[in-house]
Amino acid sequence: MMSPRSTVLMAMAGALALAGCTTATPYRPASAQAGDRTGYSDYRIAADRYRVSFSGNSMTSRETVERYLLFRAAELTLERGFDTFVMVQRDTERKTRTYVDRPFHPGAYGYWGPYWAYRSPRLGWRTWDPWYGDPFWDRDIDVRTVDRYEAHAEILMARGPRRSDPHAFDAREVVANLRSSITLPR
Repeated sequence: MMSPRSTVLMAMAGALALAGCTTATPYRPASAQAGDRTGYSDYRIAADRYRVSFSGNSMTSRETVERYLLFRAAELTLERGFDTFVMVQRDTERKTRTYVDRPFHPGAYGYWGPYWAYRSPRLGWRTWDPWYGDPFWDRDIDVRTVDRYEAHAEILMARGPRRSDPHAFDAREVVANLRSSITLPR
């Protein structure tokens, strides 16, 4: 039997582990490991032209995704020995998924038996069976809509001072101004 202190410590450790899973995407390269494609990616189109992308998870706001894209464009420009870049084309996509929490539970008749459970935001988990209650009269079934954002830009890099084009950015200035708002992975 565990002591109350051990129980509290284990609960806190579990809560911290769970909280770590529900944070916004940090500024990092995208990885195809375990289906997680969040982060930045870029590929070369021509010697002075790149396509840059940043994809966030469901906890990453549109503003953050667009800021990280701009920061990556500036960082890439400096890495390639250029001074300025122009956003030739830019787009942010919103991907929306809707989830309904009504998982089936095994009953007397196997997995797809007449007994099942659903989540009511007001009342919590509830069960239904054909002889008691009707879940379709309860309109408080837990429905969640989750948005994910992915920003893309095609950039054209140049050497020398910033041009008069309003879409041109000084890469060093962008990095200096945004660096404090960039969250790096732990």
